[in-house]
Amino acid sequence: MNDHPEGIAAARTDTGRRVVRAACPHDCPDTCAMQVTVEDGVAVKVEGAKDHPFTQGTLCNKVSRYLERTYSGDRLLHPQKRIGAKGEGRFTRISWDEALDTIAARFREISASGDGPGAILPYDYAGTMGLVQWKSMGKRLFHRLGASLLERGICSSAGKEGIRLTLGASVGMDPERFEDAKLILIWGTNPIVSNLHQWTRVQEAKRRGARIVAIDPYRSLSAEKCTDHIAPLPGTDAALALAMMHVIIGENRHDRDYVARHTLGFDQLAGRVKEYPPERVAKITGVPAERIVGLARDYASARPAAIRLSYGMQRYAGGASAVRTITCLPALTGAWREPAGGILLSTGGWLDMNTAALERPDLLQASPNPRPRCINMSAIGDALLEAKPPVRALYVYNSNPVTVAPDSRRVIAGFSREDLFCVVHDIFQTDTADYADILLPATTQLEQWDIHTGYGHLYVLANNPAIAPLGEALPNSEVFRRIAARMGFDEPCFRDSDEDICRQAIDSKNPRMQGMDWEQLKQTGFKRVNVPQLFAPFAEGGFPTPSGQCEFFSATAQKTGLDPLPTWVPPRESVQSAPDLARRYPLAMISPPARNFLNSSFANLAFAIDSEGKPKLDIHPDDAAARGIEEGNLVRIFNARGEFEAAARVSERARPGVVVALSVWWKKLSPDGRNANEVTSQALTDMGGGATFYDCLVEVARL
Repeated sequence: MNDHPEGIAAARTDTGRRVVRAACPHDCPDTCAMQVTVEDGVAVKVEGAKDHPFTQGTLCNKVSRYLERTYSGDRLLHPQKRIGAKGEGRFTRISWDEALDTIAARFREISASGDGPGAILPYDYAGTMGLVQWKSMGKRLFHRLGASLLERGICSSAGKEGIRLTLGASVGMDPERFEDAKLILIWGTNPIVSNLHQWTRVQEAKRRGARIVAIDPYRSLSAEKCTDHIAPLPGTDAALALAMMHVIIGENRHDRDYVARHTLGFDQLAGRVKEYPPERVAKITGVPAERIVGLARDYASARPAAIRLSYGMQRYAGGASAVRTITCLPALTGAWREPAGGILLSTGGWLDMNTAALERPDLLQASPNPRPRCINMSAIGDALLEAKPPVRALYVYNSNPVTVAPDSRRVIAGFSREDLFCVVHDIFQTDTADYADILLPATTQLEQWDIHTGYGHLYVLANNPAIAPLGEALPNSEVFRRIAARMGFDEPCFRDSDEDICRQAIDSKNPRMQGMDWEQLKQTGFKRVNVPQLFAPFAEGGFPTPSGQCEFFSATAQKTGLDPLPTWVPPRESVQSAPDLARRYPLAMISPPARNFLNSSFANLAFAIDSEGKPKLDIHPDDAAARGIEEGNLVRIFNARGEFEAAARVSERARPGVVVALSVWWKKLSPDGRNANEVTSQALTDMGGGATFYDCLVEVARL
């Protein structure tokens, strides 16, 4: 392991300071290029790289305070083992040798048992988005071990599956071109909180005269600053898009030439949208028919027209179908003809890294369990309580499932099992860490090598370590190397250094990736993939679908028994789809990110907690009055799965029938020791195995 910042990309100034090229590791589409100023081995400043075309020198209010995270007095600095009951969070310090020997011994014992290595499960997600510290050495270890596979559906898998059926991959327009659009639909996202640098370009478009329309059940900070706000009921976005297409096709506002040359299944689509006239969809969405018609006409007539779609509107039973449906719009109107037209969910498909070299799925064949089962991370509560054979060991890194996974009662019951061996490798003692048997200290981004791709821009970024690891903290990659050695795995890939892995990541044969060189990348900090500066990816078709066209009709979906056409899949929990349930729990609850938290990252830091104050619930005045709730009242939010408490904010930010709990609070830092995931469901989306956090009915009562 290269755990000391020797030879890192640094520019020396006259004062003797070093400026180190780095990348923001967090789960945000912006993936900012950073510069870290180091003096005498101490990081003294973190800022956005001014020469990065997307970052442009600016960081969000969270990452701009990254030194408070790195140098926090609450950092885990030494390995520990549990001495109290699970959940108490009491530990005593041990050596790395004892910790790693214990882990390897338990893994060997379980692998040799009747349950086999499939009783071991890694649980990880995007606590860091780096390809070294997330998607390489850990995957190699658990593949070689033959552990159960983890289906990572908690965030984006439904949307990725939906867009794949229409466009062929997670591809879309260049985010840097939004400022040239004349109409922008901000659909299911709050970019001020979760996509700040995209918001900058949206605001520039607005200054140039563009109309900006937010489509969101919640009048978010972003929606308040848009030209218009349309607030459909949760889970009805696909119906809204189908009604728009009903108007566009019915009034002959579609681009006949583009449709004829570059799409598949127009006639079938035209038949489908007849089922969704604006008058019917007004009853489904709660959006007046005349507003639906006006939106459709505006979208069809604007040139260029862009849609920024994000993952908020796919956290329902029909989440994948919603993304699939909305993604048909730009091909229908020919918006793809121009660089500032089209749609963007993710740019991830344009950055073709060498995933096989990173993850080494071939190692499964050398394991005693070459065809392991797959467990969905969003249903971890049920998996820990019901899976057969049982999950006997859990290794958690880059994630905090006790805080972020749905249906908290079941999650905590699973983590509380005395027969479950649990390892947590983290920067802080999270809610999940309180249930660990072995607790390991992790490095922050300032202390480790990594390579990153954005899913909201077209750049590959290098992260150079700026400082030596604090205490005995180790990167994920090094811990997995040491476990592999103790398990006797002698494949050469387990001896790859972090920089070796960076080189392997960009060793891609895709023409877009040609010219990527690790030595150069770590010096410059970033490089754009090989696409034109004025990038209109589908101006002449060429979609990465089986047909090469935008597929209104998907034979791929049909072959798997799914509806081959865009459709609306109702929420599982809504007044319309579950009237009996709604009589007990009549309010739809969504739980989007709080501005100063990033999932559960930063949610333990003083500046973030001080900024958020306390858990809050936005509720419409009509719903509040019906329950005798006034501004600031402490309220109980509950359903059959559980309950939590928050302070009421009575305003029209939430539309009638909807409450909004900005999230996600650490349980042990919440006044009542709970958070919004007490009431969310483990049910999955229609495709892609995604989480359905926002498909959730509750009742609210004043305390």
